Amino acid sequence: MALVVQKFGGSSIGNIDKIQHVANKIIEAREQGHRLVVVVSAMEGETNRLISLAKTLNEQPDPREYDLLLATGEQVTTALLAMALLAQGCPARSYNGFHVPIYTDNHHQKARILNVEENIIRNDIEACRVPIIAGFQGISIAGDITTLGRGGSDTTAAALAAALQADECQIYTDVDGIYTADPHIVTQAKRLDTVDFSEMVEFSRAGSQVIQHRAVEIANKYRVPLRILSSFKKGAGTLIQTNGTSGIEQARITGLAVSQQEAKIVIQGLSCQQEALAQFFFLLNDACIEIDMLTQQLISEAHMDVIFTLARSEYLQAELALQALIQPGYAKTVLGNRKVAKLSIIGTGLHSHPGIIHTLFQTLGRESINILLILSSNLRISLVVDESQVVRGMQLLHHAFELDKE
Repeated sequence: MALVVQKFGGSSIGNIDKIQHVANKIIEAREQGHRLVVVVSAMEGETNRLISLAKTLNEQPDPREYDLLLATGEQVTTALLAMALLAQGCPARSYNGFHVPIYTDNHHQKARILNVEENIIRNDIEACRVPIIAGFQGISIAGDITTLGRGGSDTTAAALAAALQADECQIYTDVDGIYTADPHIVTQAKRLDTVDFSEMVEFSRAGSQVIQHRAVEIANKYRVPLRILSSFKKGAGTLIQTNGTSGIEQARITGLAVSQQEAKIVIQGLSCQQEALAQFFFLLNDACIEIDMLTQQLISEAHMDVIFTLARSEYLQAELALQALIQPGYAKTVLGNRKVAKLSIIGTGLHSHPGIIHTLFQTLGRESINILLILSSNLRISLVVDESQVVRGMQLLHHAFELDKE
């Protein structure tokens, strides 16, 4: 009898009929003998609605009140799902993050989980009751409600699975697994039966919206198998686990990922003194800005340009924070571009195989798709391109690397 944590995203519980459908799936899993812990997101579109309400009043809402507002979306779905189960005679109980409790740090809007107290949940499991926990939220060490950022319900599910030492963490969504590319963009994309944890982290960081990268990192750390499944059709989905790194000298491309919500910032003339670079990273850390691609280029003996990418949603906050570099004379200017996108190749052994880079440049060059920035590692090659060219670039590379073949 397996202990399974199931997470249902907003598209899976977008209305009463879908909530009833999820309740039926939970009952079916219990009848198969599984012990279940369920995590839910807000209804599809609800978080965006709440954000819109907040920003109608203030474009930069107070972080504490903002989190308090956003956390209400999950409270609705936990209660409704518990009601649906109870109506069918299935014992269930709903909890917010602070009920469990799920403790986080004090960073509002992008809090990180510090600890999970699992006693309440274990008591429910022993009583053959289904605990339904609000994802995306916790309680800070200061006693305030916090939220975990976009995709945070995935992180909640992975953290609970780790704390409970679950046999599997299942992420139910509107797709039936991980594909070689976004099937909405590349119709020939193929579903993958298994993906290694290390590759899945790269998929998520590169822009795949199927699962939050922090959830994959937690599951990898505590060796909890993850499975991506569809809420709407049968199938084994994609299992994410440790597949090993054998044959890493043999390059293997697993798939492609695109992020169309990227921004690029260039800090021109940053002083080469260690103090200036330390201040740069301090400002990003203080603002909780998460960066992805980062490179630097010497322009003189005393100065360099630093270029990095980040989520477009954090661009204004980062630009404002980094203006402090100009005040003490650490840098000359801070420039940005919010009309870029990121196209990534995910696999193993990529860094040491120049043939992959050659194919990449040749394929995109034929279509005059300009690469603004490129970084590579054994697991990922990421390109920054103009946002208007990224979809065509993904389609071309998927074909060039023969990912559409059986």
